[in-house]
Amino acid sequence: MAATTQNLRSFSDRGPIARSYRRYLGRASLTMFALIIVSAYLLPLVYMVTTAFQQPAQSSTPGAPVWPAAPLTATYQGEAFPIYVVPIDGTTRNLMLVEKGREESTFVDPADASATPIVWQGRWRTLEQAWTFAPEIANFTTAWAQLNFPRLLFNTAAIAVLSTLAAVISSALVAYGFARFRFPGRNVLFIVLIATIILPFQVTLLPTYVIFTKLGWTGTWLPLIVPHLFANAYNVFLLRQYFLSIPRDLDEAAMIDGASPFRVLRSVILPLSVPAIVAVTLFHFFFAWNDFFVPLLYLAAKPDIQPLSIAIQHYNALYSTQPTLIQAASLMTMAVPVVVFFLAQRAFMRGVVITGVEK
Repeated sequence: MAATTQNLRSFSDRGPIARSYRRYLGRASLTMFALIIVSAYLLPLVYMVTTAFQQPAQSSTPGAPVWPAAPLTATYQGEAFPIYVVPIDGTTRNLMLVEKGREESTFVDPADASATPIVWQGRWRTLEQAWTFAPEIANFTTAWAQLNFPRLLFNTAAIAVLSTLAAVISSALVAYGFARFRFPGRNVLFIVLIATIILPFQVTLLPTYVIFTKLGWTGTWLPLIVPHLFANAYNVFLLRQYFLSIPRDLDEAAMIDGASPFRVLRSVILPLSVPAIVAVTLFHFFFAWNDFFVPLLYLAAKPDIQPLSIAIQHYNALYSTQPTLIQAASLMTMAVPVVVFFLAQRAFMRGVVITGVEK
């Protein structure tokens, strides 16, 4: 009986420890899974960054590391020689290869060039070359000059900013009408608007191209900006959801003070909808910044007003054998959207969370 009581007490003592261990194991497994997913997602970005800083011929050099590096060299008798990792007497040493041979080569210690040269028996081609961390900043300056990057950056920013302003203003007006005004067929019109989301872009591509060609807008920025003056179903839906969360008492209080419907929108609704406005603005800004097909369709014959997306595609075709320049140009193109996102990250995430809540 005493032994049974002692066994039960020991089991009860181990119970909390076992539960804690299981909880710790579960959290560790979940964290490891999340890290694997994040690593796989960021792997292309890591490759882009490392390649952009590599030496021009590093990717084609056998045995070269993936991080930006240059062959380690040292000076001997006024001449630069490469350094290799040489196994000698059971250890490895970094030595300069001053005289190459088929079966034996001569090395010199770079730390003491006046010492007696070392004759190593073996084939020097089997040795591992020593590398040093050496990011190549010239890749960015070369791509900047070859692409005429300031001009392309201005074109891209102008198209993105103007189209974003047009999309946000028009979508805010339409969303305000659906959220605050009661008129016959309001729900039907809103359903029709949302149904345009499922309409493929290719269906309207040819008619819009014919219309813009008849208007003489090809070769200008107008086809990239004017269509956004007529709102967008995604933006209208997000803004309407947020506007519905604002109490109508605020509208009525402003109207009692003599505010018109437009004044209510400008002084009440929009100031309280900054997170949603920021989210819609960033969504459209990123879309306009990265858009490739529409600018290619209307600006293919006008290189002076093309955005970065088209110019980098042409640059990729011209310098396909130099991935360092291509990745440097792509990294510079990504810099502006990344900076904009991190500056507005808090308001953006708040707007996404709130506008996604069903009202």
